[in-house]
Parts: sequence; C-alpha cells; structure tokens
Amino acid sequence: MTDETEKAMADVAPFKIYRAASAKDFNELTHMEYAGITPVIEAALVKAGEASSKDSGQVVKELFSMPGMSLTYAWFKSGFPLPLHTHNADCLYYIIAGTLKLGVEELGAGDGFFVGSNVPYTYKPGPNGVEVLEFRTADKFDIRFLGKTETYWNKTIGAIAEKQDAWVGERPPHELAGQMVPAE
Repeated sequence: MTDETEKAMADVAPFKIYRAASAKDFNELTHMEYAGITPVIEAALVKAGEASSKDSGQVVKELFSMPGMSLTYAWFKSGFPLPLHTHNADCLYYIIAGTLKLGVEELGAGDGFFVGSNVPYTYKPGPNGVEVLEFRTADKFDIRFLGKTETYWNKTIGAIAEKQDAWVGERPPHELAGQMVPAE
C-alpha cells in the first residue's frame, strides 16, 4: 500500500452505508480514466457512440468508492461486444445473473473470476446478457483498449449497430430469474 493510499484510508470513517439509489451512472464516473487512446481508438469510440443511437447495450453504475477500493455494477446486454482491454488495478468479478463466456469457459450466476492489474481480457455476455459486480483494489483506475486496428473496431461497431433493436426491450437477467440486485 502506498503512503498516499494509507493517508487517504486514515480519513475514511470505519463504517459507512452506501445506498443503491445513490449509485452514479457510468457517464458520471470520475474514477476511471481512458489510457493509451490512439487516433484509431478515439475515432472508433465516437463511431460506437453513434451506432448506439437507441441503446448502448450496457448499464454501468458505481455502487461505492473509497480510497483503495471500489465496487461497480455492470449489466451487459445479450452479445454486447466488450472490447479487449486492461485496467491498472486488480479486479474480482462476481456474476449476479445471466451468463458470460470467458475464453472457452461459460460462467453463470454465483460464478466469478479474477483479473490482475494490466492483464488483457474480454468476455461475451450470454443470450440473456449478464450482470456482474466488479470489486477493485483501487478507487481510481484506468481502462486501456487493446484493439488497435480499424478492422477490429469496425467489427465491434457493427455488432453494436446490429443489436440496437434487440437491446431496446431487453430486461436484466435478474428480472428473468426473479432475483434481487441493486436498484436501478
């Protein structure tokens, strides 16, 4: 632990309650910054935003953040093309509902996986999407996209454009399974 983190943690109350109703939407997050953005990636992110005119295919909320720790809720809709990327913090994922394919492994509710700092990864949400909790060992971290070519990003953008109509009415997998998750 760095001196800076230790000092920040000393200022944190020993007990704190976080309410789902206070969760911040992804667009409001200040703890994740983009790293290594090239002109190709920058142009692709703009095109991906344009392709998701009806629905972005994802709902991401920061449930809480404090020095040295954060928890994020993410719902990736069916077939969302999560780009290959890294973060500069360790992350433990817990699947609340739905399924995902990680390499050759299919994981479902109650399963999880660990991704170390700067380890490249991606996964594909299942036919009903996936909801995950992301526990990180940092309150501030980056995202570094690893797809470097226009061909890579055109495939991703095409998948987003193709799923627009399907995503509009898609419900979170916990609703389909009758499970409870944080309020939206």
